[in-house]
Amino acid sequence: MSKRWTTISFLILVYTCYRCTWAQQTQIPEQPTNNLELEAALPEPRAYVPDSQYLDFVYHNHEELTRFLRATSARYPNLTALYSIGKSIQGRELWVLVVSSSPYEHMVGKPDVKYVGNIHGNEPVGRELLLHLIQYLVSSYDTDQYVKWLLDNTRIHIMPSMNPDGFAVSKEGTCDGGQGRYNARGFDLNRNFPDYFKQNNKRGQPETDAVKDWISKIQFVLSGSLHGGALVASYPYDNTPNARICRSSALCAMFQTYSAAPSLTPDDDVFKHLSLVYAKNHAKMSRGVACKSATPAFENGITNGAAWYPLTGGMQDYQYVWYGCMEVTLEISCCKYPPAYELRKYWEDNQLSMIKFLAEAHRGVQGFVFDNNNNPIERASLKIKGRDVGFQTTKHGEFWRILLPGYYKLEVFAEGYSPREIEFVVVEQHPTLLNVTLQPSKFNMPTIATTTIKTPTTKKPRKLIGFIPKDEDEIIHFPSD
Repeated sequence: MSKRWTTISFLILVYTCYRCTWAQQTQIPEQPTNNLELEAALPEPRAYVPDSQYLDFVYHNHEELTRFLRATSARYPNLTALYSIGKSIQGRELWVLVVSSSPYEHMVGKPDVKYVGNIHGNEPVGRELLLHLIQYLVSSYDTDQYVKWLLDNTRIHIMPSMNPDGFAVSKEGTCDGGQGRYNARGFDLNRNFPDYFKQNNKRGQPETDAVKDWISKIQFVLSGSLHGGALVASYPYDNTPNARICRSSALCAMFQTYSAAPSLTPDDDVFKHLSLVYAKNHAKMSRGVACKSATPAFENGITNGAAWYPLTGGMQDYQYVWYGCMEVTLEISCCKYPPAYELRKYWEDNQLSMIKFLAEAHRGVQGFVFDNNNNPIERASLKIKGRDVGFQTTKHGEFWRILLPGYYKLEVFAEGYSPREIEFVVVEQHPTLLNVTLQPSKFNMPTIATTTIKTPTTKKPRKLIGFIPKDEDEIIHFPSD
C-alpha cells in the first residue's frame, strides 16, 4: 500500500512541476487598457504571441490555403466573409477574405482597405504573413482593444495570393531568379496594369483584369502590396516620363546599383508618412539595411519607386491615379522564397507594421456629399487643391482622403451641380468630418442617381453569404456593392 501511495505522490509532483514550467513559458502579456482612439498604444512587436497553435509556420499550397480560409470563415462568421474575384490562368480561385465586425456588406462611413500578397509567385513570404494576420485579427478581437477598434471601424480585404499559378512552380529556398515570378502565360503581373506615363501594350491577364474589376467596385482608401527580394517600403510613382525601363533581372540589378531621379506624386508627403509608419514599426526595415553589398541601403527603410528603379504597368501607380487609392509596395524579405523555418521571424518582424499601417486609413478627412434634399451624390469628383490626383464618392456619397495635419481646400464637382470649394483643417489625433451639400446648377438639372443613406447599427451583420463554399459550383464570386 505504501509503495502505491509513493508512486501516486511522485506522479502528482511531476505533473505539478510540468504545469508550473508550462505556465512560465507561455505567459501572455497583459492587453493594453487604453481607449479605442486611433493613437492607442499597441504592445511592442515582441509582446504579440505567435499564433502557431492554429496555423503552422510553413508554406501552404493552394488547396491548403483554401481550406484555411474556408475554415476561418466558418469559425468566425461574424468577423469574416470569403469571396473570389476570379480565377488564375490555370483555374485557381483568387480568394479574398474580409475581416471586419461588418464583413458581409459595406457599412456607411467605414473605409475599405486591403492587402495583396504574392503578385510575384516566387515571393511568397507575404502570402503566409497574410494568413497569419487573418488568424491574429479574428482570434484577438475579443482580447486586444486596438484590434477591436480596427475591425469595428474598418473593412479589411485580404488577398493572400494574386498569382497562385506562379507560386505552384516556385522553389523554396530560392532567393533570386525568375522561376515562378510570372503567371502561367509568362506575364509579370506587376507590369500588366495601365500606366500613367507610358502606354502599356502588354495583353491584359485574367489575374490583373480581376483586380481591376475588383477595385472598380470598391472604393479602397489604402492598400499594401507584399513583395520579397529587398527590405523597404516603396511608394509611387514607380514610373517617370523620361525613364529607361527595367525589363530584365540583369537590367534591374544594374538600376539598383545607381540612384535614379525620383518621380513624386502630389501626395508625396502622405506616401512618405505611410511608408515610414510601416518601416518604423518593423523590427529592422527603418535601419535601412542593405540586403547585399551591391544593392542600396534605403534611408529610413523607404524609397520612391522610380528613384529605386523605374517600371511601367505597376499596380500601385494604377490604383492611385485611376481610383485615388494610396498603395505602398512592401518589400519584406531579402530572400524571395526563404526556407519555411524563417517564417516565424518574418511574422514577428512585420506583425505590428501590418496592423498599424491599416489604421492610417483613419487619418485625414472623410465625409459625405449630398444634394439639397440630403440625398447622397454618387461619383462626385473631389480634389484637394494643389494635389491634382482626385477621388470620387461612393454610391452612398462617402469619401475619404488620407492627409497629414494642416490647412486644405476641398474642391467638389458633380454633373448637374454647381461646384464648391471648402476650407478645412486636419489635426493629428482624429479624422476631420466634412459634409458637403451641392446645389443644382442653374443650367442643368441633376442627373446623378441617388440612394437613401443607411445609418450604421450595432446589429449583427446580415449574412449575404449563408454558407461556406465546398465545391467549385458553390464558390461565391464578388457581387457589386
